[in-house]
Amino acid sequence: MPGIASAATAVLIGHVAGGTSTIRVGAGGIMLPNHSPLVIAEQFGTLESLYPGRIDLGLGRAPGSDPRTAQALRRNLSSDPDEFPRDVQELADYFSVSPRQAVRAVPGTGLNVPLWILGSSLFGAQVAAAFGLPFAFASHFAPAQMLHAIELYRREFRASRDLAEPYVMLGFNVFGADSREHAKYLATSMQQAFVNLRSGRPSQLQPPVDGYAESLGLQERAILDQVLSCASIGTPEMVRADLQNFIRQTGADELMITSQIFDHAARLRSFEIAAEALS
Repeated sequence: MPGIASAATAVLIGHVAGGTSTIRVGAGGIMLPNHSPLVIAEQFGTLESLYPGRIDLGLGRAPGSDPRTAQALRRNLSSDPDEFPRDVQELADYFSVSPRQAVRAVPGTGLNVPLWILGSSLFGAQVAAAFGLPFAFASHFAPAQMLHAIELYRREFRASRDLAEPYVMLGFNVFGADSREHAKYLATSMQQAFVNLRSGRPSQLQPPVDGYAESLGLQERAILDQVLSCASIGTPEMVRADLQNFIRQTGADELMITSQIFDHAARLRSFEIAAEALS
């Protein structure tokens, strides 16, 4: 996907962790059907050894590729995404103090790398609940089943050694600016990227365009209306109100804020607005 630079996730995490000193850095996430659990355990065991107490490992179920890409990854084309729960258990075992498997992850064995289950459907919610893991839902681009998934996760959650109560992280888009008109203008970059992706024309993030939403057909507008149901586009006061309402509606324990804004300075300003709104 030309607009997402996360193919070598562990490499990027190492770069960010190496350039910072206090923040946690995590994967959001590793699509486990595309990777050997042992390789992921060794990669993240290495990261945890280099940056102790700062690494999180988010795991997703989607294969995330077409058959040609799967073949290029040397993935077994008969592999089944529904084996995801077994792969999660295998990966968790590599990090345990006394692994049941004969093979050891080095580094990895005995390290405390928090696992998260990521999802955009009900399946991930069920896996996270069954294993007693924190659950992150991709409501920033696939919000349709968000409330149902949260309810299912909390209802079926089984306490684990690492987590006594359900813990939910939700994605939320913020396009904050000092005026509503400028915020709407900045948001058109993300709108273009999403319409292009859903139309089979994935692209890099494009510069903003005046009047973009008004130029779309009814079907494309409906796509954007759905994906932007978990978004705030506006002034600092509007962002604060939208975030407070979203947290009140969902009971989210944590938010993953994304601001797909073309101009870097404007993107930083949007993150500042979100941080100030939640401080």
